[in-house]
Order: sequence, then structure tokens, then C-alpha cells
Amino acid sequence: MFWDRVAWVYDVFANIINRSANQRLCKAVGNMICPSDEVLECACGTGLLTGVIAKKCKSLIATDFSAKMLKRAKKKYGSRGNVRFEQTDILHLPYPDACFDAVVAANVIHLLDEPDQALHELERVCRQGGRIIIPTYMNRTNKGTTNSVSGAIGKAGADFKREFTIDTYKRFFKEAGYPDAAYTMCYGRIPCAVAVLRKIN
Repeated sequence: MFWDRVAWVYDVFANIINRSANQRLCKAVGNMICPSDEVLECACGTGLLTGVIAKKCKSLIATDFSAKMLKRAKKKYGSRGNVRFEQTDILHLPYPDACFDAVVAANVIHLLDEPDQALHELERVCRQGGRIIIPTYMNRTNKGTTNSVSGAIGKAGADFKREFTIDTYKRFFKEAGYPDAAYTMCYGRIPCAVAVLRKIN
């Protein structure tokens, strides 16, 4: 699997190549988490957001499909008493309905063949009134070209199913049944848009 192969070097991208966007992303997501929150994080990778979320919440289950990504995240934050790490598939979450106050799924929607199924699962496990927080890198420029850094990552083997601009990202959620999502932009070499969906029903 591509993400297992690149787990050892992913932090170079996160902390150096796209540092400014990711710093803004961490601040934005951290501000969306409350001390009483029970949180699920899907696609946690090597833990870019895990540590930020863990500092703010009551409890966190951090998950990823890649065992090696998860291993690196656990090495960083496994000592935190309020965090549990589990290998799961975002399309088939092994959790009961309505059991989390906030659900975070960062930089994974654009990699999925069935993003609508993932959205359904994220909403299913979120409590009524809770937040579904979905940050995604904007791999497409406003000129209609692929971001140069994203292009290099794609050539290395990342299988991007979609390349978003902020406008196409908003359209994606609207067409998926979430017309009232709120958005925060985190600018950097690869900008990141954080979509926040509220579970009303």
C-alpha cells in the first residue's frame, strides 16, 4: 500500500514542505474541539491533528487504514491517557450510531472511490448536534492545473480520485446533501479547506 510505504517520510511533507498550511490547519481544528468532546479521528495518518485534538478533548479514538501510519501516530501520542488507536476502514466504521460529539476526517475524501459512503458513516457515528470536520487539501489551482507539490505526490503513487478547488469542494458537499457546511481556508504551498458539517437530525 502506498501510504504504508510513505509513512516514514510523511512528516517531512507535513512539517516542512507544507508547514504553514498545516500550522493553520492545526489551529483551526483545535479551535473546533471542546473539553467535553468524545472524538473520532479517521485517517489520522502520522498524527498531524491527533496531538492537537487530544489536548482539547475528553477522549479520542484515532484511526487509520494504514497500519504503518497508525504505528507512527501511536509512537508520538500513545502515552496520552485519553487517546486510543485503532486500524479501521472509513467506509465501514465499527462504532455504534451517534456515539461521538465530533468526527474528524482529514485529507482522505479526495482519495476515496466512494466518498458518499464515507460521509454517511461519519454522520452515522456523530451525535445529534455534533460536528463533522473534514479538512482536505486543495490539489487543484484556480487556473485549472494540478498544484505542483500535489502533482509530485500523485506521480509518486498517491491515487487522487478528485482534485478540489474551494469552489468545487463546496459543490461536492452541496451535491452530497450538505448545503449549509461552513468552511475555513488554511493557506500554504498546498492550501487546505476545512469543511464543518452539523448533524441536525
